[in-house]
Amino acid sequence: MNRRLFTILTALMWLDLPLTALRYAQSWNALPAAVATHFAANGQPNGWMSRTIALYYALGVTAFVLVIFTAIALVILRQKTAIDNSSIAILGFFYVILAGLFYVNNGILEYNLTGAPVPIAPVLLGIPLAIVIFTVIYLRAQRGTALPDTPTLAEESHGSRAFAILFLVIAIVELAAAYAIPLRGARIGMALSSAFFLLIAAHTWSGFHYRFTPAGLEISTLGYRLRSIPQAQIADYRPEKWMALRGYGIRGVGKTRAYVWGNEVVHITTVDGEVFLGTNDPARTVRDLDMMKHSAPS
Repeated sequence: MNRRLFTILTALMWLDLPLTALRYAQSWNALPAAVATHFAANGQPNGWMSRTIALYYALGVTAFVLVIFTAIALVILRQKTAIDNSSIAILGFFYVILAGLFYVNNGILEYNLTGAPVPIAPVLLGIPLAIVIFTVIYLRAQRGTALPDTPTLAEESHGSRAFAILFLVIAIVELAAAYAIPLRGARIGMALSSAFFLLIAAHTWSGFHYRFTPAGLEISTLGYRLRSIPQAQIADYRPEKWMALRGYGIRGVGKTRAYVWGNEVVHITTVDGEVFLGTNDPARTVRDLDMMKHSAPS
């Protein structure tokens, strides 16, 4: 995909806003004065708004999501000269979320017009599947070719027990919700979400694994190779502080990637991008990188 098409598709996301407004306009005179906008797990309404507030709320939430998605898309365009698969996956994920948002808003209108149940189950089922698909594409992008089989010089791991426990709690809550919700589709969606958070908890507990060899650096988690960086492509590296506002886990788009669960990183500059290694001991990581560079075949 070229940059022009990516820009056009980013702009087209904003059609969700007038389409939502149009759907409300078509239904306006038939809507009750108090519109049911919030529903319990059994599908029964437990929250109402006036027609005007309901419209503003639907448009406000949609606009808020669009602003965030557009900002991310602009960052991608600024950082990249060519659009890769990870960027396409991100844009596709944005469309899935926006389609789900429109679908729910339309379902709320249909309930108030005809009494038809709000179709929340397809959304709860579709979004976790979209997250899984996006994650797979994102992780495979820029992972590089596997390094040659050479002796291991050093190994490190970097994770977070605190974050692992947090994600485990979220997984348990999601599983409990799946058990309590009477709608089958919603149950499946919540169960998938629970499994996803359980996988994240396992990854966070185990952490990112770094293997330093004469051929380069390999980054993996739970046995899955995330990135291979040939030592010849490493131009520079230095320890830095990592700001929590930049987020944790696997971060970055374009030519920047971060693998971090803490506030200490080693910033690696490569010939085609930036890599941030989260570390519990920056001095050790720098020593291991030095050893890797010095052991490289001449």
